[in-house]
Amino acid sequence: MLETAFWLLVGHAVGDFALQSDWMVKYKSQKNTDVQVLSNRPGLIWVHVLGAHCMVHAGAVALATGSVLLGLFELIAHFATDYAKSAGWFGFHTDQFLHLLAKGLWLILLFYTPIGSL
Repeated sequence: MLETAFWLLVGHAVGDFALQSDWMVKYKSQKNTDVQVLSNRPGLIWVHVLGAHCMVHAGAVALATGSVLLGLFELIAHFATDYAKSAGWFGFHTDQFLHLLAKGLWLILLFYTPIGSL
């Protein structure tokens, strides 16, 4: 379990910091609609940017746990958390705490429930 926890944390650090560009940080927010890209609906660019960011995290969880289902749970949880942060419901520290809390939940589901065998 310790090894899996380690890789979940590494995946989080890589996804939230190393692989996330300044452009992504800015345009994954639903509040930032002044994006300069060729699009008939530039106000929806955030859906693609946030979705791609969350897929990186989903992939990291799936690789660390061997469970695509937990990867899908991560996709949903990470999207909801980042959306709420962008909406101003909470700040950076709460955002990071919630992401790490989710990783703890994935560990519990993986090692202590039947989901771990799916």
